Amino acid sequence: MATIGDIAVAAAINIITALIFLIAFAFLRLQPVNDRVYFPKWYIKGLRTSPTASDGTFVTKFVNLDYRSYLTFLNWVPAALTMPQSELIDHAGLDSVVYLRIYLLGLKIFTPIFLFTWAILIPVNWTNNTLEQSQDTYSQIDKLSISNIPHASPRFWAHVAMAYLVMIWTCFMLKKEYETVANMRFYCLQSENHRPDQFTVLVKNVPRDDHESVSETVENFFLVNHHDNYLTHQVVCNANKLAKLVKKKQKKQNWLDYYQIKYSKNPSKRPMMKTGFLGLWGAKVDAIEHHETEIKKLSDEIAEERKNVMDDPKAILPVAFVSFKTRWGAAVAAQTQQVRNPTLWLTEWAPEPRDVYWKNLAIPYVSLTVRKVIMGVAFFFLTFFYVIPIAFVQSLANIEGIEKAVPFLKPLINIKLIKSFIQGFLPGIVLKIFLKLLPKILMMMSKFEGFLSISRLERRCASRYYLFKFVNVFLGSIIAGAAFEQLSTFLNQPASRIPETIGIAIPMKATFFITYIMVDGWSGTAGEILRLKRLIIYHLKNIFLVKTERDREKAMNPGSIGFNTGEPQIQFYFLIGLVYAVVTPLLIPFILVFFGLAFVVYRHQVINVYNPKYESRAAFWPDVHGRVITALIISQVLLMGLLSTKHAAASTPVLLALPVLTMGFHIYCKGRFEPAFTRYPLQEAINKDTLDRVKEPNLSLNLKGYLEHAYIHPVFKDDGSDDHYEDGTPIVPTKRHTRPEPSRTNEEEILQEKHKP
Repeated sequence: MATIGDIAVAAAINIITALIFLIAFAFLRLQPVNDRVYFPKWYIKGLRTSPTASDGTFVTKFVNLDYRSYLTFLNWVPAALTMPQSELIDHAGLDSVVYLRIYLLGLKIFTPIFLFTWAILIPVNWTNNTLEQSQDTYSQIDKLSISNIPHASPRFWAHVAMAYLVMIWTCFMLKKEYETVANMRFYCLQSENHRPDQFTVLVKNVPRDDHESVSETVENFFLVNHHDNYLTHQVVCNANKLAKLVKKKQKKQNWLDYYQIKYSKNPSKRPMMKTGFLGLWGAKVDAIEHHETEIKKLSDEIAEERKNVMDDPKAILPVAFVSFKTRWGAAVAAQTQQVRNPTLWLTEWAPEPRDVYWKNLAIPYVSLTVRKVIMGVAFFFLTFFYVIPIAFVQSLANIEGIEKAVPFLKPLINIKLIKSFIQGFLPGIVLKIFLKLLPKILMMMSKFEGFLSISRLERRCASRYYLFKFVNVFLGSIIAGAAFEQLSTFLNQPASRIPETIGIAIPMKATFFITYIMVDGWSGTAGEILRLKRLIIYHLKNIFLVKTERDREKAMNPGSIGFNTGEPQIQFYFLIGLVYAVVTPLLIPFILVFFGLAFVVYRHQVINVYNPKYESRAAFWPDVHGRVITALIISQVLLMGLLSTKHAAASTPVLLALPVLTMGFHIYCKGRFEPAFTRYPLQEAINKDTLDRVKEPNLSLNLKGYLEHAYIHPVFKDDGSDDHYEDGTPIVPTKRHTRPEPSRTNEEEILQEKHKP
């Protein structure tokens, strides 16, 4: 059983590790050779150039020799915190800013909880001698927990009162934050420039007609039923094979660019290559001529496949992007049932063009339900079989179990430092390695289900990742303990006793979760800012694989904030904190350190590194709110189970009202705030349309040209990119213009002020 000394050793290891990561980052980011790794966002925006390309000696292109810059090597911290929120929204988007607010929400919730629990519950728990009088093995940590309270003690009323206080404060902060984010979303909608998804609806399950094409069917339907607002449409075709050919051609073109550059540097020698696997064997040929031939062959295949896609009626899918003259018209179409049969002409808001996951548009609508059922069953078995490695990890924390399994290691294990390392550090790091493989599996499952946007894919993946962590990491760690016998006992007992069993085990697992928080939350977060893996990969690619400037840009790979893995991880800390707030308050400071460190680190990453794949205007916030509510209810149910084992007959029934009140609060918030994230109020839409007519009287004349190519499949564009039209006009502005114009009208001022957070 881990002691305070073991926790101290683990804390020292993780604090030193985190400091090493942070100091290493502070120095590495100053080196010109690493500039593209630590500031890629500014390169993408075209606001930064490589220091290695500047004039100077060979050494200064790679190493920063200015000693003065090292004196202020920690200035990245205030720089990350001083950028105003409005400017940060312009710079990184609303999604990134609201994501950072999850960390702030954690600080707002747990800081008062820490103060109250430490001022009230710690003395209540510590001033008992229940564990000292018992025959059970215990540590000083257990004396600070609810385990040190004797059965049927009136002191349990302090824990009941604290549970109510935790519930009230958490719900208050959740409501306040929900309202703030909803207002930020409305303000964003009112202040941003034109975006194709504001005027466009995705129409699915268009009925086939033997006498006309899908395009004609869509046009006729909307001309009849939305004659005043319909503008244009774009049918969707199955271009998955064409996309593979285009991608293959781009790779060949990149190699051709490389060999041409190589030849231009040494015209006396033609570059040669082997045609076998990775150029290791095969016939030796002229590299330039070979790739020119391959590109010409692929160009012919692409042209033929493009013609097949355009001419073959079977390649045209019963799906279309329909655009309207006004936001109001789009809102009416997206949020209403179109025909008597509710399975036909299904409409929803279109994702922004870069958010569309084009491959899944080719999935037949009738197969989506079957796919979801299959993935539901697969996820169940995935979750169940992961109990095996989780139980193994937990066995590492039990010294006695290891000594029985491998008795010859007993002298080594009993060395104090090694024992502290095994119990305080090893389980957390091994568990993190196991969990590294999970997100890729879950993303593959989400893609198979058929979601049509990247944002929906990530939200689905996040939901399952959180459920998986709850079952395997939280419940698995508590229930499995050190051996499978405990798991078998748990599975064979009545369902009514499950909360009681888990409640008994919760205080005993506090030390494991403390070490998990330190390994994953402290060291892991500090490691995120160092970007060591991406730094090594970038330099390896730069040395061995980079052939052209296009390759160098790809090697930079800034990545994104990773909602599908990052948000469930944050929610897991909410779960641990809320469960242990009343049971073992000693854990709360470790949670607070995580939220504070993570907020600073990820704010820096959002400013300088991450490049968002899409902008959903914080559509994920209802999921965030729901998972915090779930964690709160779980903590209340488990507390009731724990108190029932303590024979607190008088105080336990009082807790029954907590889940009921929490669910009532959730239902209120769902009805009051969630529609802001799923619908576009018609009043807001018509207000924005009115403002547009005031600011741009000729907007309606230019809108069709702006929208008719917005949702063309990327492979039908000249460069294969999904960031521009064929004429080069950007279809998804990456920067919103929220600052007021000098000539803004009074009407615009009123509307923007109305939703300003």
